[in-house]
Amino acid sequence: MLQKLGQLFGVSVAAGVLVAALAAPALGGIGIAARNVATGFLNMPSELETPPPPQRSIIYDAEGGVIAEVYDRNRELVELDQIAPIMQQAIIAIEDSRFYEHGGLDIVGTFRAALRTIAGRTQGGSSITQQYVKNVLIESATSQAEQEEARETTLGRKIRELRYAIALEQRMTKDEILEGYLNIAYFGDGAYGAESAAQHFFSVSASELNLNQAATLAGLVRYPELYNPRLNPDQAQERRDVVLDRMVATGVITEEEAEKTKAQDLELDISTPSNGCMPSKQPFFCDYVIQEIEKNEAFGETETERARWLRTAGLEIYTTLDPDMQEAGQKAVDKWVPRKNEARKVAAEVLIEPGTGEIRAMVQSRNYGPDESKLGETSINFTANADRGGSTGFQAGSTFKAITLAAALEKGLPYSTSFTSGSTITVTGQKNCDGNTLAPWTVSNSSESGGAATHNMVSGTKGSVNTYFAQLQKRVGLCNVIKMAEKLGLTRADGQSYDNPRTQENNSFTLGSEEVSPLNVAAAYATFASRGIYCKPMAITKIVDRQAGRTIEMEPECERRISKDVADGVNYLLQQTFKGGTATGLGIGRPAAGKTGTTDNSASAWFAGYTPNLAGAVFVGDPRGPNQYPLRNVTLGGRYYSVVYGATIPGPIWQETMREAVKKLDEKSFARSPARFGSTSEPAPPRREDPTDANPASSPGSVPNVVGMSRDQAVAAIESAGYRANVADRRLPSSHPEGTVALVEPSAGSRLAEGSVVNIFLSRGPADNGNSNGGNGNGGWEFPGGGGWELPALDDQWGAF
Repeated sequence: MLQKLGQLFGVSVAAGVLVAALAAPALGGIGIAARNVATGFLNMPSELETPPPPQRSIIYDAEGGVIAEVYDRNRELVELDQIAPIMQQAIIAIEDSRFYEHGGLDIVGTFRAALRTIAGRTQGGSSITQQYVKNVLIESATSQAEQEEARETTLGRKIRELRYAIALEQRMTKDEILEGYLNIAYFGDGAYGAESAAQHFFSVSASELNLNQAATLAGLVRYPELYNPRLNPDQAQERRDVVLDRMVATGVITEEEAEKTKAQDLELDISTPSNGCMPSKQPFFCDYVIQEIEKNEAFGETETERARWLRTAGLEIYTTLDPDMQEAGQKAVDKWVPRKNEARKVAAEVLIEPGTGEIRAMVQSRNYGPDESKLGETSINFTANADRGGSTGFQAGSTFKAITLAAALEKGLPYSTSFTSGSTITVTGQKNCDGNTLAPWTVSNSSESGGAATHNMVSGTKGSVNTYFAQLQKRVGLCNVIKMAEKLGLTRADGQSYDNPRTQENNSFTLGSEEVSPLNVAAAYATFASRGIYCKPMAITKIVDRQAGRTIEMEPECERRISKDVADGVNYLLQQTFKGGTATGLGIGRPAAGKTGTTDNSASAWFAGYTPNLAGAVFVGDPRGPNQYPLRNVTLGGRYYSVVYGATIPGPIWQETMREAVKKLDEKSFARSPARFGSTSEPAPPRREDPTDANPASSPGSVPNVVGMSRDQAVAAIESAGYRANVADRRLPSSHPEGTVALVEPSAGSRLAEGSVVNIFLSRGPADNGNSNGGNGNGGWEFPGGGGWELPALDDQWGAF
């Protein structure tokens, strides 16, 4: 050890003398110069920090698939034994053939380089250690001035590099230096380090490089752009042959091996890794993950610092995204609201796991890109809040009625809480959170809703009756409904608090007149699904920081916000919407609860629904301004819609997504309705539905009872009522004669939008087992859920429920 140190010390002194000698023509008096410069050389700072160089970070989905790579430098660090020996030999042969012999200073090469530098001509000849030092100084520079200093072509820079190089050889082994160099060197075309270069130019790992490939890469480091094999293949091939000759001269390969390799083409197989979210198949979720890191102070003091950490630390970012659920959601939104639709509408959907808040899917019917003027392109994530790359939100319509139900049940009101709810009422005496009385509020259902009707929570929810919920909000108290929204995480998407004059004077809060994001709506409904446990939406489960050698585990942030009874009560009520209510026909083959939502003038439409283990929210509207560009007289996916309601497009998007998404989940049932909320019966007379959500026909008729009629009679009757008849190919066993109508769906008496589809199922006669029941108005068959029967999938829409 002492002998080694002495040798290195001697080399250091010799280096100082050498430098002085090189400078003698300019200084005069070689002896004095040698002595002074040697002393100054040894007194220079010699401790060089060698942090891991910047490398790319990778974002993974929940199954380990790559979502995106994010980097300032396309680099993947590997250990020396992961780089093919032939690559190591090639780089040593061409860059520093005496690497394993010198102590960081190649006297001959440095002497030649210094002389030419003094003469004004830049010259290579630096040892691999010196080149490593130079790259470390460049990569670790934090300012433009430091960058320029590390790159300057002066004798002073050479001297600094020499001092650092000699000191570096005292504390690092040759293999450690070579490993560092092969990871930090720039090989051109955006590839840093041997691993990334091998992947980029040849689509192999550095451990798999052959002689031809290794010689090609080794030749690039001196002038990466000049010898770029993609852009300048002839120059690259000539340079490769020079490397092969050097490998022969150093005894690494034979002349025969060199000539055989020279006869080969470069055999490039260019593979460039994607950088950022634009090339990703999940671009908006990718952007959300990046926003989560850059906006979280736990990852750095400033946003700039956090962004640099993300793009240089080689992070492994593991997320919650389920690729199958993501694919199902993307397929559904693209089908119903194509990305480049001329109406410029957009559909956005989020799926969240109740009990953890983990985001399972985040999709929208747009291509990811910065040019908002291009049809179907945007960089705005319409599923998220503004502070996470989203918009300022959209009015959520009647999906907010679930919030009012929760507030009412929390106050102890029973399901039987009833009001006379005609087509139009005026609510007076409503107070805000300051106790101030609000102006009278006139709220309507529609002219088709008819005269006065009595509704309770069950019928009011099934029919989404505006006038019922207006009175229920007054009974509960507007302030209590607002506070319930806050409990459930339903904040405004623009970041503003509900504690502002506009919201406090907002009579129509229960009708969803506040702007929110699909992400927050999904999280609120997930709270019902998890029986009162609210979980903050989370996208990241773990970050592995390879540079710092640490793993950051991200835990769900959950807490009870409402009681189990209140959540179970809401769950019961929202299940009824699928049973003759506004979500009729939107079932997914297992227990589900949900709510449609449509704002005034059909500015935007929503559907929020859930099972006990998955919640989702869908928004459809116009990003340019829903009120200015409502969902009226639009053509989407080749279909014309005079009006779009919550059950017209958002509902089917949710249904098609959830049918696929829940396949990998266990089927679970909701808890029973809590006895404390009393009878679950609906009041008499029969309810009237609010067309804002239920989409009643503009004609005065309802779905006629055509069970038992012939096919032609049934079609004529349904079309006369203003609907479209769809006769299913599959026939059902029933007590009605073969060929007559066995069942219609939606059922007789339902009120739908004009032009909605009514499905007709013909009878094939009694079932062989004699189990035809009869007497229920649907040919003896209960639907849905009766006897396990489920309607076959239809290509056309189910009508605008």
